[in-house]
Amino acid sequence: MSSSEAALPSLSTLVPHLSHSKPCFNSLNSMLHFKSDTDARRKRASGYVQSLICSRKLRNFRRAYSIQGIDGVSHGKTKISHLKSVSCKDQQAESVSSITADNGHGTIVAPKIREFEMVEPIGGSASNDNLASGGVINDTFGKISVDSTEDEAWNLLRESIVYYCGNPIGTIAANDPSSSSILNYDQVFVRDFIPSGIAFLLKGEYDIIRNFILHTLQLQVILSWEKTMDCHSPGQGLMPASFKVRTIPLDGDDSATEDVLDPDFGEAAIGRVAPVDSGLWWIILLRAYGKCSGDLSVQERVDVQTGIKMILKLCLADGFDMFPTLLVTDGSCMIDRRMGIHGHPLEIQALFYSALLCAREMLAPEDGSADLIRALNNRLVALSFHIREYYWIDMRKLNDIYRYKTEEYSYDAVNKFNIYPDQIPPWLVEWMPSKGGYLIGNLQPAHMDFRFFSLGNLWSIVSSLATMDQSHAILDLIEAKWPELVADMPFKICYPALEGQEWRIITGSDPKNTSWSYHNGGSWPTLLWQLTVACIKMNRPEIAEKAVKIAEKRISRDKWPEYYDTKQGRFIGKQARLFQTWSIAGYLVSKLLLANPDAANILVNREDSDLVNAFSCMLSANPRRKRDWKGLKQKFII
Repeated sequence: MSSSEAALPSLSTLVPHLSHSKPCFNSLNSMLHFKSDTDARRKRASGYVQSLICSRKLRNFRRAYSIQGIDGVSHGKTKISHLKSVSCKDQQAESVSSITADNGHGTIVAPKIREFEMVEPIGGSASNDNLASGGVINDTFGKISVDSTEDEAWNLLRESIVYYCGNPIGTIAANDPSSSSILNYDQVFVRDFIPSGIAFLLKGEYDIIRNFILHTLQLQVILSWEKTMDCHSPGQGLMPASFKVRTIPLDGDDSATEDVLDPDFGEAAIGRVAPVDSGLWWIILLRAYGKCSGDLSVQERVDVQTGIKMILKLCLADGFDMFPTLLVTDGSCMIDRRMGIHGHPLEIQALFYSALLCAREMLAPEDGSADLIRALNNRLVALSFHIREYYWIDMRKLNDIYRYKTEEYSYDAVNKFNIYPDQIPPWLVEWMPSKGGYLIGNLQPAHMDFRFFSLGNLWSIVSSLATMDQSHAILDLIEAKWPELVADMPFKICYPALEGQEWRIITGSDPKNTSWSYHNGGSWPTLLWQLTVACIKMNRPEIAEKAVKIAEKRISRDKWPEYYDTKQGRFIGKQARLFQTWSIAGYLVSKLLLANPDAANILVNREDSDLVNAFSCMLSANPRRKRDWKGLKQKFII
């Protein structure tokens, strides 16, 4: 047993014992087996060409924090020394064999994180002369002549690459030279990097994705319980929303510097919201890397396996909720501002389902994983049933809701969530096409959010959370409502926009999310790549091709904006950053996938036959049946 394996904590300390007493779920344990590509896993003896081994150590550095009293008056400054960042020095530092941390909920011993065997940066090694502050390349790769929109996009994407210890580690959110306010757009965001990573994968440039996966994992394992807000820490396993490469002087030697990774887990974000989607996207990218590169050694590493389990443990933990969907607050995903999506937003559920399938495919079979796999399989079945049955809406379902009876207190109620028919908005009655349908944005007791959220619906197709019929119906709706959802620039992030009093109440009068702007009905070019993957999966690529052609007419001329405003997407967003990296990468991924549709398989989750059988089991059991009190053999003494 290696030292890293010896340090691996028992899974019983990482994963709660989750089980179901319902007969249908008990039968699933034999029906659903752990799918593993064990036979396909093989170690690559050749390895990677090593140009630099970047040793790491934990470095304490002090920051001054203003301690505010409840009356808002500052009571002095306190130096906090426990906050740690990951650093890289020119000279070799000591390896950390194990790290012990206590977040107030028990001690976890993290396994030794092996030294990253860094490969030569894409396009050659980067000298210090090329590095700007924060590790961004100013002039790189010897620009090729720009004779097409694609060439320009590739040049811009490569200019956005961030380097850490001389190696590519991610791409900054935006590289807008006209903006005087940087905010956090010079950081590497996990969700923003996904299309960049996919573009590099499809181009055969794997190093940057491997480095990104391993370094963000390092931040998760070491730092997720070090970050606090008002003395409270997030759950172990949380992935950062973003990180920044900082170059700081070495202690005692002003002439030497080191690179430091400084992550943000939400404690510095606007609204202070933890990124629920970061870990889910990380798992999806990890699987895509293995399937595209053929390098399964990364996902087989002990520390990577532990990282997957920590994310799953965080997502599968028992709570108060009666539903299998993840309960989150507003702003915990791509829509990262207050937009009334708190509760069980579709986007999170689609990513959650996809991440569960990807994780099940990558987890190494071992005795200690039995409880985790059982909980994962049970959640997959319950989640798919819940979304397909209760989130789906088309003209027939809309008519059913219109005729709902309310205040049904019984176990066989039809209107389980006590939805009042008057909640059906007038716009939906006119907007819903006779052919087509979609998954609503959110579902909670006495509340259905009937807005169409693009990412959630598109990724439900990609992940097979939606059935085949539902997936085709979603694309039918997109075609039928093309003038509203695409118009002059694809793709509306949600439809329709909140307006008037509704906007004031739900957004808190957010000046950035005014009607038909930003997250409130704005048009986001980065959504092109999710649309393309969904269309290719359903063998309808012509829909994506049409959208890409519309974008090509102006996106380069408009300098690759972050988003567009107005109902038709005619104006560049009033606060949109130019040269937004995921707008650039989203376009490139779409072009690459349309040129090679088979490559979309690295992202697609095919419908699982065992899940289909389990789903049929639930339907045949009739969820509306009355409770069988005779089946309760346990006696209670009152």
